[in-house]
Amino acid sequence: MISPIDPRDLSNGLTLFPRLKLVLIFHRSDPAVKPIDEWQIKLSLLSFLRSSPLCLSIPDENDLSIKKRPDLHKRKIEDPVAFGNLYVRDLGFLRKKRMRVWVEEESNDEEMILKRFLEWREDVLRQLGGVELNIQGVGFDMTAELPKEEDFEGMKRSWEDFYRNSLRGVTRRPDTIIVKGVPSRWFAEPRVSSKPSMLVTHTIFSVLGKIRKLNVAEDDDLGTNSGENKGDIVSGLTCKAWVQFESYDDFYNAFKALCGCSMQKEGSRLKVDYEVSWDRDGFFENQRSSTRSHIQERAVRLPVSSRYTRDEAPRHQSQTIHSVADVPWPKRFRVTSQVHGEP
Repeated sequence: MISPIDPRDLSNGLTLFPRLKLVLIFHRSDPAVKPIDEWQIKLSLLSFLRSSPLCLSIPDENDLSIKKRPDLHKRKIEDPVAFGNLYVRDLGFLRKKRMRVWVEEESNDEEMILKRFLEWREDVLRQLGGVELNIQGVGFDMTAELPKEEDFEGMKRSWEDFYRNSLRGVTRRPDTIIVKGVPSRWFAEPRVSSKPSMLVTHTIFSVLGKIRKLNVAEDDDLGTNSGENKGDIVSGLTCKAWVQFESYDDFYNAFKALCGCSMQKEGSRLKVDYEVSWDRDGFFENQRSSTRSHIQERAVRLPVSSRYTRDEAPRHQSQTIHSVADVPWPKRFRVTSQVHGEP
């Protein structure tokens, strides 16, 4: 069983670090029209999260980000005014003895730790579910949600429902994982290129299971989730990978290992919060169909000229032979030599 709190080593110096990510949503609780101060909201919220009863370990202020809605003047009254992301990266306390809602005996059993983690996560969501903030006379109601890509059991239900509803009577399960938002340089060949490499990407993900097909490309489509600013994303710095595994078991274990983690490279302090999902669009099937249709289009066009050449060449040949047969052979003249002096 994969531990929900222990690091998981990949290759090329990359490591996965489990953490909790929550999406925060802010609504106005009063009719005030004062401008939103993101920094004041962040400071007040950090003080609340670090105090009792939550006592969350958030040593880095960058683990909490708040962004106001860019089109505040266009929003409806019931629409949120700001969004935020909260990361809790220190989960080692889940191994400690005598947690207040868990068993009192220390245990390293992964099933028990998973149970502790899920109970703690639900407790955090419950306590952040109806927080009221008053910042410089402006009231806010805050709610917290677990992103769907962070919930492995929820993602599992999504692909089971998808194939149950779309393919009745046909047993089929997913096999392709999509990972996006990882630095391209971490998946590139050192001193060769800054673009992601198929070879390096295969080496990294083959640790998780046997790979059947792989595709990697620069990712310019980040920031599509609510509350994220597309303007913060620089084109070409991150990449997106499609990884198709040989078996469902490899896909299942790989998805579980990647879900709810940050990625860090040896020697770097940067922890990247990538996105992981499963391929419901059939990327490789569409790629194969596109290639097949392209080949068929060429096959339709090319034989026309080649068939014309094959058909026409014999016809010209037969006409040539026929015309030669019809033309009378030139008459043969008898050559007589005249001797000088003869009449």
